[in-house]
Amino acid sequence: MIVLPAIDIKDKTCVRLFKGDYGTAQKVAEDPFETARKFAREGAKWIHMVDLNGAKDAYPVNREIFLKIAKETGLNTELGGGIRDMKTIEDYLKEGISRIILGSAAVKNPALVAEAVKEFGDKIAVGIDARDGMVATEGWMETSAVCYLELAMAMEQMGVKTLIYTDISRDGTLTGVNLDHLEQLNDAVSCRVIASGGVRSIEDIENCAKLGLYGCICGKSIYSGAIDLKQAIEKAGEF
Repeated sequence: MIVLPAIDIKDKTCVRLFKGDYGTAQKVAEDPFETARKFAREGAKWIHMVDLNGAKDAYPVNREIFLKIAKETGLNTELGGGIRDMKTIEDYLKEGISRIILGSAAVKNPALVAEAVKEFGDKIAVGIDARDGMVATEGWMETSAVCYLELAMAMEQMGVKTLIYTDISRDGTLTGVNLDHLEQLNDAVSCRVIASGGVRSIEDIENCAKLGLYGCICGKSIYSGAIDLKQAIEKAGEF
């Protein structure tokens, strides 16, 4: 299993949110570029990045930061937030982003997901962000009537190979991942599943790995010191 340290950018700054609430944005690092380089030095192979301004405004806002991280660190990069059309997807992939995450588009414009997967294959992932099991969109500001499992199975049918599942109620809380939902999701589809939201300890890493998940995203747990990234990567590599 891979561990993906997270860099979320709002107003050009590394921040973490509490349960997806933009009003709780807390600065967690001075320099996104040095933060990414530090992750690479500690053994990360992938990094998970989100354009929080982009997610809210529905277009890329912090593009240059992400492209510079991809170019300068040597890390594989997955990126979501504000990606709503093929032109943006093509631009990011052409400029060095490894994998694009489509979130709101999966609910509101599934035709875009289908087109993107047909064109770019496993370079397209879908982020399923849920509140009480129901999928949220538009930077988590809207909650749909779509169940996370329903959306996951629809995405699998379209050919999506990677799903990123976030339990919004746990995101940024250090209360542990939602193992029940993750297990149900992993059992329901053949896609690679990445866990996100609530990681608090090495035990979470072990539990996700034991479920047979493809990856686990760590954000606040790293910045707060609750998890040592190097140790987490080594532990995940045992499974």
